[in-house]
Amino acid sequence: MFREFPLTDATISHSHGAPGWIRRNRQALAPAMFLLPGVLFFAFYVIFPILQSFNLSFYAWDGLGEPTYVGVENYVELLDDRAFEVSLWNNFKWLALYLLAIPAGLGIALFLNQNVVGIRLYKSLFFFPFVISQVVVGLVFTWFYDPTFGLLNQMLGFFGFDPVNVLGDPKLVTYGIIAAGLWPQTAYCMILYLTGLNAVDPEQVEAARLDGAKGWRMLWHVIVPQLRPATFIAFVVTIIGALRSFDLISIMTNGGPFGQSRVLSFYMFEKALSEYGFRMGYGAAIAVVLFLIMLCFIAYFLWSMYQEEKGAR
Repeated sequence: MFREFPLTDATISHSHGAPGWIRRNRQALAPAMFLLPGVLFFAFYVIFPILQSFNLSFYAWDGLGEPTYVGVENYVELLDDRAFEVSLWNNFKWLALYLLAIPAGLGIALFLNQNVVGIRLYKSLFFFPFVISQVVVGLVFTWFYDPTFGLLNQMLGFFGFDPVNVLGDPKLVTYGIIAAGLWPQTAYCMILYLTGLNAVDPEQVEAARLDGAKGWRMLWHVIVPQLRPATFIAFVVTIIGALRSFDLISIMTNGGPFGQSRVLSFYMFEKALSEYGFRMGYGAAIAVVLFLIMLCFIAYFLWSMYQEEKGAR
């Protein structure tokens, strides 16, 4: 009386809808499901705050009352702000001099990549600055620069030079803080290059030796090209570290003397959270400028790396 119809995959798919589609596409969905939590986390804690900062930079807000839309007035004010100009110039000094950590890290890594007695002890000593807090680094260098009992002036006095107040001199203070930051940053670059040196192809090295390459020629034409991934990471991390420098300045000088050691991140903090009136919108405008500078450098390096990989195919 009733006719029976066999159940097929198509019948199950039509009857259950989405589950059947998921079964058919689970090979493609699996990576997306694994990536989804990380993407959501990144969007909520990184992308959304960046968009909020862009939006807030068009308002005048003290953090408590109702925000007032002011358009581009915060950015116009930046053009005539002498403290912003000093902070921006100091950031460029950090960028230029902080990059010294990359060749210094490479040189130390090449030295530590030798099979000599006590090399593990040397590695530990050079690795030590990387594991200690930036607060500790700031305190150590503050004592080192102290004009009364600091080691720097003790050495200068030994050679007959007058004492120098590095952190109290507006012309020297930024360079003194950068030198303090280079200590742990060089150790980080050293670690990156030590890892990269372990991946260097020994056959290419031996072939270069048979061709008569040695010394600087070996380093420049054989070793350094194989360290490009480590160099790329070192550049990106060093540039980000230079642009977001805050803790050393806060510990060593608190922006002084006379605001001459400020950088954009510290000036943003002063305007948004430390100054009377709490100018959150103005601080957001400074943050947007800092973000755009950082974005330009990172986009350039990503584009360069993409072009190199595209040309290698």
